[in-house]
Amino acid sequence: MTNRQPWHAMTQDLVAVAMGRKHADMVICNGRWVNVHSGEILPGTDVAVIGGRIAYVGPNAGHCIGPNTKLIEAKQRYLVPGLCDAHMHVESGMVTVTEFARAVIPHGTTSMFIDPHEIANVLGLPGVRLMHDEAATLPINVYVQMPSCVPSAPGLETPGAAIGPDEVAEAMTWPGIIGLGEMMNFPGVYRGDDKMHAEMAATMRAGKVIGGHYAAPDLGRAFHGYVAGGPADDHEGTRLEDAVARVRQGMKAMLRLGSAWYDVAAQVKAITELGLDSRNFILCTDDCHSGTLVGEGHMDRVVRHAIACGLRPITAIQMATLNTALHFGVEKDIGSITPGRYADVVITSDLSALPVEMVIAHGEVLAERGRIAVEIPAYGYPDLALGTVRLGKRLGAGDFDVPVPTVEEEGRGAGGQGSRGEEEPSSRKLSPPPNSCRVRVIGVVENQAPTKALERELPVIDGVIQPDAAQDVGRIALVERHRATGGVTNGFVSGFGFNAPCAVASTVAHDSHHMIVVGTDAADMARAANRLGEVGGGVVVYKDGQEIALVELPIAGLMSAERAEVVAAKAERMVEAFVACGCTLHNAFMQLSLLALVVIPELRISDKGIVDVRAFEVVPLVVS
Repeated sequence: MTNRQPWHAMTQDLVAVAMGRKHADMVICNGRWVNVHSGEILPGTDVAVIGGRIAYVGPNAGHCIGPNTKLIEAKQRYLVPGLCDAHMHVESGMVTVTEFARAVIPHGTTSMFIDPHEIANVLGLPGVRLMHDEAATLPINVYVQMPSCVPSAPGLETPGAAIGPDEVAEAMTWPGIIGLGEMMNFPGVYRGDDKMHAEMAATMRAGKVIGGHYAAPDLGRAFHGYVAGGPADDHEGTRLEDAVARVRQGMKAMLRLGSAWYDVAAQVKAITELGLDSRNFILCTDDCHSGTLVGEGHMDRVVRHAIACGLRPITAIQMATLNTALHFGVEKDIGSITPGRYADVVITSDLSALPVEMVIAHGEVLAERGRIAVEIPAYGYPDLALGTVRLGKRLGAGDFDVPVPTVEEEGRGAGGQGSRGEEEPSSRKLSPPPNSCRVRVIGVVENQAPTKALERELPVIDGVIQPDAAQDVGRIALVERHRATGGVTNGFVSGFGFNAPCAVASTVAHDSHHMIVVGTDAADMARAANRLGEVGGGVVVYKDGQEIALVELPIAGLMSAERAEVVAAKAERMVEAFVACGCTLHNAFMQLSLLALVVIPELRISDKGIVDVRAFEVVPLVVS
């Protein structure tokens, strides 16, 4: 719906309507104007629209009204700029860009800044192009950030595809690319890695924004080196000191509220308690699954949460509209209800509770009273995006066993590997086998992306290290799914609380998106992995040998072409299945999906082994 008129013709129309020489296509009458530029709320305001853009905002727009002008009576309700999500991954919603937009439009989102690095890890540049082209067909503003780190940590994981400076430079010429996606390889930046700096240089030459992702707690020299490299924002802060440090160094602090990430409350105190300038703070979601979108909301949910954390309503709205637009350099198009901007307006009767009663984008009513009001055609994905789950063999329970390591394995730093799709050298077993082993365990942290690097003493039976429900230690495995190697990397995880024979498998496993499997029973883990191989990807839960939930995600093993509400219903059954297995985490799936993300401390799993992200190295599973 983007207006394609030449600028001089468009501005002539805008002036003509503002002066009363031409009639508007639409006039919103008698609203309370939430002016994010001045910080005021102005009653008795009319908004006149032509060609999808705003021509006049002020009292008494009768001079703009003609016989064919569509009139919308606001009845003194608030006129809020369309909400912007400054950083998000569509794939986390388990649906296509089209279905994601269909789900969030009724919640007042009219602009999204998407980073499709999930599909990039599976399909590379062609996958990014698919989502870029799909985004251009939608009736809202969908800006695309070119993924920067594929793989996210070279040498520590093997994705299905790779992206480098040449691909970044090419993408910077595409019309919908707004900048470079989150620069996750923060050690590469402060250590002067040529590839990372070449990607950032290509973005700077294009005059576009470099997204940040500094996931370490250290705010010393490494942090300063990272900022000097060029990232302009960061959504990985979780503490008050993170927000303060970023803003003081000229970055925009992006505060996120996703399905599992609750990072607003601690950081917003930089504004509410320390008095820092709110213009340098932006709200975003990062990752929201379909259940959250359908059941709780999108950016409206984030704004309400920020207000509940102590922000003035207009400040929270600025952080979800104008601040975002200014940061990405698109404030002449979006972010405020002012002349020349797209007519993206949310009508609401309460600024704090923010019920979204009407959504207008580009001068068209897209949603009313929580329901989509227009037909958005489905978008078909080609064959190259399908059939991407390649296991190479049918897996068995033995592939998920963790034997006590051999002497040679201990010596060369291996650990946690079951079947790796390659021959292991013969070596002398430890004799006699120990009764227990001390191992590294990935510790899940409720509602946080970082994990803890734990150590636990686990029992050994017949030379195989066992999980221990008494210590809340279950199994975790990463199954290679891009090159059909048959490889499986095994380890242990704590925090899920599983108390029954069970397994959960998912091909959504940031960022390389192999298959990740957690559970207590090796046979169920094999069943779950093989099932996803059969359906082409998704999430499946097994308990006591039976499938109890399945979400099919055949597009790159990440997304479904079904409607968001259909996927949400399947996802709800998946969440219930987690609970049936004893899990008590608030959002267990989102926590699961990040356990292979080898750029967020402290401990992760990859196809290379167990990764200590604090040192950025593969470490033995068994502690010497």
